[in-house]
Amino acid sequence: MKQLEQIWNTLREYIIPLGIAFAVSIILAPVIIPFLRRLKFGQSIRDIGPSWHKGKSGTPTMGGVIFIVGVVAASLILVREPSTLIVVAAAAAFGVIGFIDDYIKVVLKRNLGLTSLQKLIMQIAVSVGFVVALTSMDLLPTSITIPFSAYRWELGWLFIPFSVFVMVGFSNAVNLTDGLDGLASLVTAVVSLFFAIAAHVIGKAEIAMFCIALTGGCLGFYLFNRYPAKVFMGDTGSLFLGGALAAAAIVLEMPLILVIAGIIYVVETLSVMMQVTSFKLTGKRIFKMSPIHHHFEMVGWSEKKIVAIFSIVSVIACAVAYFAI
Repeated sequence: MKQLEQIWNTLREYIIPLGIAFAVSIILAPVIIPFLRRLKFGQSIRDIGPSWHKGKSGTPTMGGVIFIVGVVAASLILVREPSTLIVVAAAAAFGVIGFIDDYIKVVLKRNLGLTSLQKLIMQIAVSVGFVVALTSMDLLPTSITIPFSAYRWELGWLFIPFSVFVMVGFSNAVNLTDGLDGLASLVTAVVSLFFAIAAHVIGKAEIAMFCIALTGGCLGFYLFNRYPAKVFMGDTGSLFLGGALAAAAIVLEMPLILVIAGIIYVVETLSVMMQVTSFKLTGKRIFKMSPIHHHFEMVGWSEKKIVAIFSIVSVIACAVAYFAI
């Protein structure tokens, strides 16, 4: 009986942030989606994408604010530990960068938004601020976990540039993954659930609360973002999600574990890099289109099938990552 009580208390501790973020998302979505539609904050579909995506043009974007409000609200209500609050702040800052990018594209009608250099500088600035804040307050060691071992690799002064690389890389990787209805939201729900479990296992309860809130927010948003999507998260949402996962992984000393659990993000990014490199060097393309989810579309897979398979791969990858802790 005592064991059941302990299990229930643990579940209740994490059900609350998940429930708050989920509830806020499903309550806000029916309010914000019509508001975005009235403001004509519709997604412009670029000519380089699949031709059949043209039908999605005009679907409200910048919808990431829906789950951002839910996740941040749940975190601020329940979290008191400084390092977790800094994670929340870093994720929100990445979301602000995405919001600025979306605003330029959607409201100012400049389809490419921020320039690559502008976005990179802003992402680096947020990442440096995040790592320096934690290390200067002695809230974060400069070591990382080596997967499938008990070894901690002490990086010393290299920790800051390494962490910045991880944060910038994964925020953009999630952004690349957000190309099909429901793909980024469902994959991220799986990966953030894994990190909630990982954080609980190593005794980081408040990071676990933040990650489980991220799962709840993504699941609530997925109900409106699944095919056919009523709303897109935009860079506002995708940069927030990538920054949140990377920041949480760094605080947990698990950035290399993130590479395993977030294998979909990694493959999506590598597919773009391979495609660009191959075309520049040989004039030939490796994939029919990149990121790789578009390649599978081009060979006849439906969006639902791609999202389902990529999510299943994420579940398998997270199971492997669990044994790598």
